[in-house]
Amino acid sequence: MTTFSRIAVTALALVCAQASARPPNIIVILADDLGYGDLSCYGQQLFATPRLDRMAAEGLRFTQFYSGSPVCAPSRCTLITGLHTGHARIRGNGTPSGQPVTLFPEDITLAEILRDSGYATACIGKWGMGEAGSTGVPNAQGFDYFYGFLNQVHAHFHYPRTLWRNGDEITIEGNDPDAQTGTPAQTLFTGEALKYIRAHAATPFFLYLTYTAPHAELAAPAGEIASFADARFEAETPFAKEHYGAQPKPRAAFAAMVTMLDRDVGRVLDLLDELGLSNNTLVFFTSDNGPHREGGHDPDYFNSNGPLRGIKRDVYDGGIRVPLIARWPGTIEPGGLTPHVAAFWDVLPTCAEFAGVATPSTLDGISFAPTLRGDPAHQRAHDYLYWEFYEHSGRQAVRAGDWKGVRMNMLRNPDAPLELYNLADDVGELHDIAAAHPDIAARVRALMTAAHTPSLDFTLPRP
Repeated sequence: MTTFSRIAVTALALVCAQASARPPNIIVILADDLGYGDLSCYGQQLFATPRLDRMAAEGLRFTQFYSGSPVCAPSRCTLITGLHTGHARIRGNGTPSGQPVTLFPEDITLAEILRDSGYATACIGKWGMGEAGSTGVPNAQGFDYFYGFLNQVHAHFHYPRTLWRNGDEITIEGNDPDAQTGTPAQTLFTGEALKYIRAHAATPFFLYLTYTAPHAELAAPAGEIASFADARFEAETPFAKEHYGAQPKPRAAFAAMVTMLDRDVGRVLDLLDELGLSNNTLVFFTSDNGPHREGGHDPDYFNSNGPLRGIKRDVYDGGIRVPLIARWPGTIEPGGLTPHVAAFWDVLPTCAEFAGVATPSTLDGISFAPTLRGDPAHQRAHDYLYWEFYEHSGRQAVRAGDWKGVRMNMLRNPDAPLELYNLADDVGELHDIAAAHPDIAARVRALMTAAHTPSLDFTLPRP
């Protein structure tokens, strides 16, 4: 072999070694108000989600995964900071006094951790954790690039006249939110995500892709809605004129929105395959909370919460248990199903472990990387999961093992009674057995007290 050939072979070996040592790309795809039962791989029967079903067949599907809150802003805060709502900065969509919520400079986010270790970082879609000019905007919280909605109320509407690109508010030409015409935000976000992936294929990247479907206003292109023009989707619902205008075909519009979401997730996965990135890209798909009853949507008709009790704003499992599908060919075995109990605040330490990055010791999250690797014997479990919620007179919930405790009206009544359920044989939380298990009820109530730390904006009355 010539000296030149030896040099070429050595250089090639070095490139291959560097490629194999490169940390994985990470994509977190977040749907908005998609219920546990809204995907066909989780039991939806009125329409199909073939691309997400295929993602599940190529990866791992979780059956006991929880969002951070029953509403969007605090849920997203738990995901991005690794702290549950007893510790997180943002614990409601607004403060109880009606003030906007925002992240502070001292808050440590997943994007900051990954950016500081060499990742390119982007948030595309809905943010909701800081208004323009505040310390909570994505570009001040570890993201190199942002495109989408800053304000979560603005994100209720799917044909926006404006969006934000980094610090600039830009006009979306041709969009008319009143007529629901133009280019849906869903389509804009997908196009932007595909461009971002192509532009950053050569370096490790973190993409937080936060779609707004199927939240709030039920709106989709007329042709998409027309594709569901049969008897299953024609009927008016009792909620058709609640919030965000009257959608004449709310059932068809909802099915169209979820199938568009499904198709666009498929476009992202297809691009990873095309670019040869799939084997080095960890992709998560999940939802920020349970199904909504807004814009005309009827979650009961679609069985959007599956076997679970409650919807958005409930701390019963229907409001907080959500789909999670993880795909990483070559690392995650295809076609898997796991009952591992995990939550949004586990995403940060999981991603950090795969990226080889240390995390703060103050996190509430536990990495579920062993579960993704197919090594459940080395998977740590939570002693408990905790939620606190400040709307509807306040609500708390704890899951400890198979025991689930719920308190209602806790802002009005510090001594509000505890409801207790055994999820192992009562997944629908139908039978309150607190009176039969006073010792367990007392333990769960003590966990609720211990899990809450003081906050300037969110306070609980002392029992």
